[in-house]
Amino acid sequence: MQLGMIGLGRMGANIVRRLLRCGHACVVYDTRPEAVAELAQEGAEPSTTLASLVAKLEKPRAIWLMLPAGEITESTLADIAALLEPGDAVIDGGNSFYKDDIRRAQMLGQRGIAYLDVGTSGGVWGLERGYCMMIGGDKDAANRLDPIFRALAPGVAAAPLTPGRPRDETAAQGYIYCGPNGAGHFVKMIHNGIEYGLMQAYAEGFAILRHANSEELPRAQRFDLDLGDIAEVWRRGSVIQSWLLDLTAAALAQDPELKDYSGIVADSGEGRWTVMAALEAAVPAEVLTASLYARFRSRLKESFADKLLSAMRHGFGGHVEPKSRQ
Repeated sequence: MQLGMIGLGRMGANIVRRLLRCGHACVVYDTRPEAVAELAQEGAEPSTTLASLVAKLEKPRAIWLMLPAGEITESTLADIAALLEPGDAVIDGGNSFYKDDIRRAQMLGQRGIAYLDVGTSGGVWGLERGYCMMIGGDKDAANRLDPIFRALAPGVAAAPLTPGRPRDETAAQGYIYCGPNGAGHFVKMIHNGIEYGLMQAYAEGFAILRHANSEELPRAQRFDLDLGDIAEVWRRGSVIQSWLLDLTAAALAQDPELKDYSGIVADSGEGRWTVMAALEAAVPAEVLTASLYARFRSRLKESFADKLLSAMRHGFGGHVEPKSRQ
């Protein structure tokens, strides 16, 4: 199957590579010519403009935007919509706000263009591990593009099958159709809000372990603990084992004091939107809200827990935090 990809950053480029490995054809565009040239050497068809990308795609076209949420996605979507025809489909695989998806789908729908919001998780590891995808929007378009989603998904072998669930469902493969426009990014938004809370729990727990030898404690209650060993043993058979714990263990093995991390932890939007959604629905979300506020606090005063949060973000997404406070 053929797909156009706009945005060849950490995730966009690897999505193209995974599709190429599975035998799909990709036409690619980015404002950085070197990114386009690199993927062209790997088998993708290069484009120098949005118009040339559209011209190289067979009808009905399918174009995936993998861009930062906000103005760049908004403006690119408007530019590409002017070049498309009824029956074409546009996918936004970034972390857009779900209410924006609803508005965009209405705008494109007036032109007969299908819009899919696809929450995509996998970070810099997606090329090898696959991408977990949460799809919202036009059901017919989602069905037509199923070969793309199936190629990108991790597959059944990625995790033991849950007893009682069928092996052939898409959820077992690693992707689901969530519902109408906005549903995909809404589910991904909550996924990222939960991620905030999980990361904060690990960070705070390891911070307590690190300070177990504090002079504030009676001498008989002080313990000089090896955090790397603890992270490593928890990865094996513990009820709190997870990929985030894997990343924590790797970071501590490489740099036990986390000297390369500033402890300034960014929030990329989804955590705030999750808290906003909880407020709108009057749903208590104490842990997720507290984890968001902890990221705000990290910009004022650093801690070991904040450094570990930065290490986890770098581990799964390649995120690089600022090195100093303003």
